[in-house]
Amino acid sequence: MKNRHIIFVSILITCCMTTISAQNRLLYQSYSIGGNDTSRTEVLRQGRQLKILSADPKVANPVPGMAEHYTYLDYAKDSVITQLFYHVDEKFFSSSSIRKDYEFKQEGKEKVNGYNCTKYSIILFSNKIELWITEDLRFRATPIAGFASLPGVLVKYLRNGNAVMELASVTKDKDIQDLFPSDFGERKSSSELNQLEKEKLVITTPVFEEEQICFNPQIKKPYSIEYDSVYHLANGTVILKRVDMTRLPEHYRVFAEVTEYSNGDAYDRTGSVFVIPMALRQSFLHALLDSIQVLPYFTDKSGEHYQGMTYTDTYLPPIELMRFFTPFGVRHYNEYRALPDRAWAEQVSYKQDISDLKPLFQGDVYIGVFIGNYDKGGHKLSLTLKAYPEDNRWEYDDDNVEMLLPLFNTCNVMEMAGQNYGKFFRTDSLKVVFYVPNGLKELKLRYIATGHGGWDTGDEFVPKANTILIDGVPRYIYTPWRGDCGTYRTSNPASGNFWNGMSSSDYSRSGWCPGTATQPVYFDLTGLEPGEHTMTIAIPQGEPEGGSFSSWCVSGALVGTFGQ
Repeated sequence: MKNRHIIFVSILITCCMTTISAQNRLLYQSYSIGGNDTSRTEVLRQGRQLKILSADPKVANPVPGMAEHYTYLDYAKDSVITQLFYHVDEKFFSSSSIRKDYEFKQEGKEKVNGYNCTKYSIILFSNKIELWITEDLRFRATPIAGFASLPGVLVKYLRNGNAVMELASVTKDKDIQDLFPSDFGERKSSSELNQLEKEKLVITTPVFEEEQICFNPQIKKPYSIEYDSVYHLANGTVILKRVDMTRLPEHYRVFAEVTEYSNGDAYDRTGSVFVIPMALRQSFLHALLDSIQVLPYFTDKSGEHYQGMTYTDTYLPPIELMRFFTPFGVRHYNEYRALPDRAWAEQVSYKQDISDLKPLFQGDVYIGVFIGNYDKGGHKLSLTLKAYPEDNRWEYDDDNVEMLLPLFNTCNVMEMAGQNYGKFFRTDSLKVVFYVPNGLKELKLRYIATGHGGWDTGDEFVPKANTILIDGVPRYIYTPWRGDCGTYRTSNPASGNFWNGMSSSDYSRSGWCPGTATQPVYFDLTGLEPGEHTMTIAIPQGEPEGGSFSSWCVSGALVGTFGQ
């Protein structure tokens, strides 16, 4: 009896000790070798349950959509729960079993930060991960739920020899109670939760949704443009919307996303997404509501007028966000022809980084899209602007002021309402006078150029050098060209097919392909003296042939930064 009593007492004492020591607070710090930034993660332990959360101070003014992120791990129930907490009435979670399918390689014993550890390694997504696990503490804990199947406590994590997470301290904390909440929120799958977290961080501005862009001379012009309504202008070939936008902090990256498909038009067409500046007395909006004749113009040597294409003291041309080209009849003509080994696309998508044009997206913004066509069915198009944060704080950098000045745009957005083509380069150059202010630390020209003239010797199919002169001196020479047009064959069901096995959409072109967006190029003008300068764009445009002529759509804007 005496021995049994001793055993019972011993068991009771052991249980009490386990209960007393079952509450721990573990602090981890993460950093890159050679870097300055350090973040901290806290792991709270109660028995066989863990709560993993950030130990960094909360951001005082976070970006919209920032969630508090918690991970709960229950070894007894083989359960991992990931929770996004936005506020009491909006929380979401996903759950899974502790992952056991990783194949870790044991690499011996080492002493790390005073702990006896077993070293493990694994290759995940081409990254070498090294882990040091100790069983000295006689419990299990990890700040990374994916490695919870390993025995003991994670002491150190090393990725690719550079990114480090290591255990900084372990303390007992009797105040840790009820780690798991009674309500985790709305259940999602792991992929749904991951997508939800990202989507909430993105500031999304839907502009157009399945809008028709076609030739319709019966459309009446509005007297004014109200907010958040879609207007069809220039005989239906331009859609326009007025949007009220909030200024974004400088760290956001902004993308334009466009989807398009044919609603009857079989041809490849020039498209342009643009913003109408309203800072000066005259604007492109006046022409859309009245006529192209109200805009300033220049005259080439043959006497033709070119309306609204260059910057003047009273007028700013439209700023081009994206130049894109529709494919030959995608979707509408998919059933007319078949490919032996591939399926036609249902639509085309374009996504372009327009972050350098962020100064446009604040306050009263007029956003338009043009697709040149004379078809009554035309095209269907959607446009969305998406802004992605690259910092968790909503703060403006007033020491880094941006400059944006549109200089020229020969993409004839009002083509179907009388605006001339950019065909003056055969006899003339494009010239514009601009002023460089004091205090610029960086200045560049954002330039988009595509050549047109759709016969064998037209500028669409012949490389032509674009020469950029500053104050009469050649500064840059650039030849726009795309040699990868055959890549986009599945977007071009109505493209003409030739005897040699090629399709019209396969041929290389002057800076564009049917079904693609043309990327802007940048020319460094940093160091230009403050004051007045002249920019000249010279292109050796080809001669007309019969009733056909070549032309060039070029747009350019000065993008600069003031600062120290």
